[in-house]
Amino acid sequence: MVKINKNYLKLPGSYLFSTIAKKVNAFTEANPDKKIIRLGIGDVTQPIAPAIIKALHEAVDEMGQKETFHGYAPDLGYGFLRETIAKEDYTARGCEISPDEIFVSDGAKSDCGNIQEIFDESCRIAVCDPVYPVYVDSNAMAGRTGEYEEEAGKWSNVIYMPCTAENHFVPELPKETPDLIYLCVPGNPTGTTLTRDQLKVWVDYANENGAVILYDAAYEAYIAQDDVPHSIYEIEGAKTCAIEFRSFSKNAGFTGVRLGFTVIPKALERGGVSLHSLWARRHGTKFNGAPYIVQKAGAAVYSAEGKAQLKEQVAYYMRNAKVIFSGLKEAGCEVYGGVNAPYIWLKVPEGMTSWEFFDRLLEEAGVVGTPGSGFGPSGEGYFRLTAFGTYENTIEAIDRMKKMPSLKK
Repeated sequence: MVKINKNYLKLPGSYLFSTIAKKVNAFTEANPDKKIIRLGIGDVTQPIAPAIIKALHEAVDEMGQKETFHGYAPDLGYGFLRETIAKEDYTARGCEISPDEIFVSDGAKSDCGNIQEIFDESCRIAVCDPVYPVYVDSNAMAGRTGEYEEEAGKWSNVIYMPCTAENHFVPELPKETPDLIYLCVPGNPTGTTLTRDQLKVWVDYANENGAVILYDAAYEAYIAQDDVPHSIYEIEGAKTCAIEFRSFSKNAGFTGVRLGFTVIPKALERGGVSLHSLWARRHGTKFNGAPYIVQKAGAAVYSAEGKAQLKEQVAYYMRNAKVIFSGLKEAGCEVYGGVNAPYIWLKVPEGMTSWEFFDRLLEEAGVVGTPGSGFGPSGEGYFRLTAFGTYENTIEAIDRMKKMPSLKK
């Protein structure tokens, strides 16, 4: 008789953003005339930049000619893209990362979820709390998180590192020693960051304890402050303890195109085994490569025209972040983030849970956000708004929120 992976049955409810979608769909069906403004999921709204569209068209034309047609991509990705990434994202910042330490994929979410496969089931994970749910859920599916304690909103075998207003949403070194440490900088959902000195503490800790840092840098393009590193490899010692994930979704609008990459230095070993070689084996076995046309588009991100156009897009979204932050501040709300990341972390009105505020926001203002409790127990009482909407919708959403009866309490 076929047996299923019972770890899936331990997962609470559905994926966070699937639950939100179901609630919004039900509300829309019941209120077909009400305009909904979505500031929940971190999906971009600006079209792909002209320089990238040009590269896509050229690549499509190449695929239509026998002489320039491309089939399966190389396991790690095309050399033209990996070499460009190494030069522009790493060498330019003083990081010694070679092209063959870069694995091109279809997105950072896939890699963040799949990286746990190369580690033993006994490895304990440490996560910031609140945190992007994919880190925990993918480990739960693998049987690494223990049992879900519904009342506490925690997994029994996960080491949680609370990020609260009291510690400025910066994680502190855990009392228990983890094997795998997930860090997202700039942070999703809180929008906060780590300075070079703060990140050096984590690198030293991981090296001293034999842990591996899984570093999600999906939002590095939004970093505005000089003392916040764009890559963990800017920190001395990181090459022997850290794996870095990058995405083209947030910096270049590739949410519907799909492209990302993971960096695993060859110097990173555990138990005498190269993690680079393990991921190469997994990558080659389970992945057939991102499409040629998409990788050509990715290379255009680093062109002079691409850089200039994407800088404008990042500025567009950060203007939205300023509108949300300042508007809610004027309304008397307690708000965080919005400086180095396109997310605003909002304290919900007193006496409400995160999901109760979600319902009120939808009913009273027709605005969709993300309940903080969906990111972990320390997210209860908070709420995430994204700056990825259009400027016009963002202004309208904040105007509506300012008029909410429940926000004025």
